Amino acid sequence: MTAAARQPAPGGMSIGSVLDRLRPEFPDVTISKIRFLEAEGLISPERTPSGYRRFSIGDCERLRYVLTAQRDQYLPLKVIKEQLEAIDRGAATVGAGDSRPKRPRPLAVAPGEVSPEVLRTDREVRMSRDDLCQSAGIDVAYLTELVRAGLIVPGAAGFFDGDAVLLARTAKAMSEFGLEVRHLRAFKLAADREASLVAQIAGPVAKGRDAGARARAEEMVRELAALSLTLHTCLVKAAVHGALDR
Repeated sequence: MTAAARQPAPGGMSIGSVLDRLRPEFPDVTISKIRFLEAEGLISPERTPSGYRRFSIGDCERLRYVLTAQRDQYLPLKVIKEQLEAIDRGAATVGAGDSRPKRPRPLAVAPGEVSPEVLRTDREVRMSRDDLCQSAGIDVAYLTELVRAGLIVPGAAGFFDGDAVLLARTAKAMSEFGLEVRHLRAFKLAADREASLVAQIAGPVAKGRDAGARARAEEMVRELAALSLTLHTCLVKAAVHGALDR
């Protein structure tokens, strides 16, 4: 990164200004996300005497680098941080007059095809049974079967989130191939085992005493879950390859 990139804009930028710069390209970025990336050491904005963050152009471009690597290549934050550190050491360079780090080179073998971002759940969506049935194109009897089987779990107040709609639609589509709800229990058991394994890894991180411990654990869970989904896809493809020829 060039020396010019490290110089703050006159007075520096507020975190809100940085958000305005990034949102046209990254609509899902939030102030909390920027603060989390700072806590992880991927950016180090200056602080005013009163403690406010002041971001340089270079800080903004580092954020763009991180968000691009996450969105386009699903790279874990650890790998992205190592790449940025390599740039800072001069092991990787940028073009003359270009203050931005080079975008990550596409990997020969991508670490994952599923983005961790798709694993975020919108808990603000609250649907009744009737709303869910209408959105998913199923009847109440079929929803009741899914709930009894533990495939769909309503919230404490009896409402459902947006993920329940996708699950119900998927289960209904699979039923058209002759798969009943009882057959889908095998998928639920496999998912529970994978979730338990991920929890064993991320659990100790969530119990850290620093302020960003919980956020780091949630990020780790999403990254591991995305990788496990890709692995699952690969294993299923390998298992069914040539199945019709058996």
